[in-house]
Amino acid sequence: MGFWRSNSLTLVFGGAFLVVLAAQAVAGRAEFNEQLAVAGLQQVGLGDYLMSSDFAVDVTENWQSEFLQFFLYVFGTVHLLQRGSPESKPLDDAGPESERKQRMGDHADAESPRWAGTKDWRQALYSRSLGLAMAVFFFLSWFAQSVAGAAAYNGERLRELQAPIGWGAYLVSSDFWSRSLQNWQSELLAVSAMAILSVYLRQRGSPESKPVGAPHSATGVEG
Repeated sequence: MGFWRSNSLTLVFGGAFLVVLAAQAVAGRAEFNEQLAVAGLQQVGLGDYLMSSDFAVDVTENWQSEFLQFFLYVFGTVHLLQRGSPESKPLDDAGPESERKQRMGDHADAESPRWAGTKDWRQALYSRSLGLAMAVFFFLSWFAQSVAGAAAYNGERLRELQAPIGWGAYLVSSDFWSRSLQNWQSELLAVSAMAILSVYLRQRGSPESKPVGAPHSATGVEG
């Protein structure tokens, strides 16, 4: 298979991300300029808006919620199960599983990643690397959201002739937690809906679905 075909999932969604991000920048700038016009302030160009804290906080607050979803899902599905869902492991496989099944340590073969065959901290780290990467991306984007959010929030306060607040004060403000929680609840709802709906509904040809003819009770079976 060619490069484009064999990497089409990443390329298509990566390209779609860039298109949507560009569209968000255009729409966000228009909304931001409407707010400035109401306040009687000078409007900004697209370049200035892209460098603004208002654009940064809108982007990062969505990124952190997405990485939170995958961080919780990757770690949660080690132990948590859903009977009949392809999003769950088989009911007898709860937990980290044996080294034989995971092809680790003495059970690694020539094609296994090099660190999978070790028996020290490298194996411990690599065996949790996906979840840890998602956790790092979540905390970094959440931190970026807090910094950009504080700047954007203070910008609004200055336009209203109010004194700005510090970063620490912003971390306990309703604005910061409202931005975070409204995204978290939507991600958690989406995960739980996917887990239970995939028990009874099908999508032919998708690895996120069971085969169309699989019984509802079949667990950990992908199409």
